[in-house]
Amino acid sequence: MYKVLKNSWALFLGMSFIMMAYGFQGSLLGVRAVQEEFSLTATGFLMSGYFIGYFIGAATIPNFISRVGHVRVFAAFASLASFIILIHSILIHPFIWFVLRLLTGISMVCMYTVAESWLNSRSSNKNRGSVLSIYMVILYGSIGIGMFLLNFSTPKNFQPFILVSIITSAALIPILLTKKKPPTFKKINAMTFNELYKASPFGIVSSFFYGTIQSALFTLLAVYATSMNFTIFEISVVTFLLAISGAVAQFPVGKASDYYDRRKVIIISTFGAAFFSILTILVSGQMYLPEGLASSKKWFYIFFILFSFCSLPMFSLILAHTNDYITKDKFVAAGAGLQFTFGLGAISGPFLCSLFMDLVGPNGFFVFLFFFHSLIGVFGIYRMKVRQTRDNPDSQFVAMPQTITPAGIELNPSTAPIEEPTKD
Repeated sequence: MYKVLKNSWALFLGMSFIMMAYGFQGSLLGVRAVQEEFSLTATGFLMSGYFIGYFIGAATIPNFISRVGHVRVFAAFASLASFIILIHSILIHPFIWFVLRLLTGISMVCMYTVAESWLNSRSSNKNRGSVLSIYMVILYGSIGIGMFLLNFSTPKNFQPFILVSIITSAALIPILLTKKKPPTFKKINAMTFNELYKASPFGIVSSFFYGTIQSALFTLLAVYATSMNFTIFEISVVTFLLAISGAVAQFPVGKASDYYDRRKVIIISTFGAAFFSILTILVSGQMYLPEGLASSKKWFYIFFILFSFCSLPMFSLILAHTNDYITKDKFVAAGAGLQFTFGLGAISGPFLCSLFMDLVGPNGFFVFLFFFHSLIGVFGIYRMKVRQTRDNPDSQFVAMPQTITPAGIELNPSTAPIEEPTKD
């Protein structure tokens, strides 16, 4: 573990700054959109821009890195992300913010790809599990810390946007000053939709639906909380709980899926998330009232933590389930294909969720989560009647962030062996 930290501290530090800025700006833009009285549909539309950009970047950035190199690409897109957030505070319009979010999505997937391919090149078959674990802790921990930066200044001011820019720019310092040699980039091809669907229909369908859930959850939670009259501190608390609860849940839920039928664990988890979505709605009745009249948010926090506990490990569960039906040499390609499918679903998530919120009010947010989690569960029950569970000794649960790129999926210890890193 010490050797991993010693060899990769610059990358870990740089990515912690990036994720801190990512967590901060997501909540910041959601709250500011409500304060600027953007319609819910417009807010969902502009938030979808990030995932469209992420999808475009995932398909195009690998070739760009191959031609230009890791360091230059990381520096260019980190600078672009730092520049873009400042424009948000100057040009305040839903369509302009949509374009800016699209560019942010491209920038973020570029930085993820660079960092994860670099980490992959410094890992061996003995330590890549440790590298991935540290990376996971840093990602979720930094996002959680970033949520609390929302208390730095009111989102109506320009100072929070400047702080996001500063934090993003700070990520460049450790990475650009590292003496370690950048890796030779290796593009990983995904399995085709047809191949992936034949291998695991439940895997590809649930990945698509889960993409809609996750994108809406992380982009519109702050919008929901603002609409329900949460204070800035309470918004930062609820968004922090989302990130941390999901991180804590990964290990126990994942281990359960290694001991029991993985599809049953996914179905129980997704119906559990749907159930706690409904309970969250039931306890939110008077929370929107002004301070002094509003009901306590204690039960809301409890049910939301339980929702996050059930929901956030699901991408890793879906990935492990898909791996149950393929050979070890296809694990990375299947992961890339699922990430592609997840991205397709994510594009529509914020916009669809905003339509639910427009129809039934702020609690349409949890109605949306209930609906899509239930869809996953119903389809899972159907698939269990169609095909028997397969026991694949090569497949095991490994916690993965939803933002993982194919280069990061290679860090999964259960994938095919990787080449030993060269000394530099």
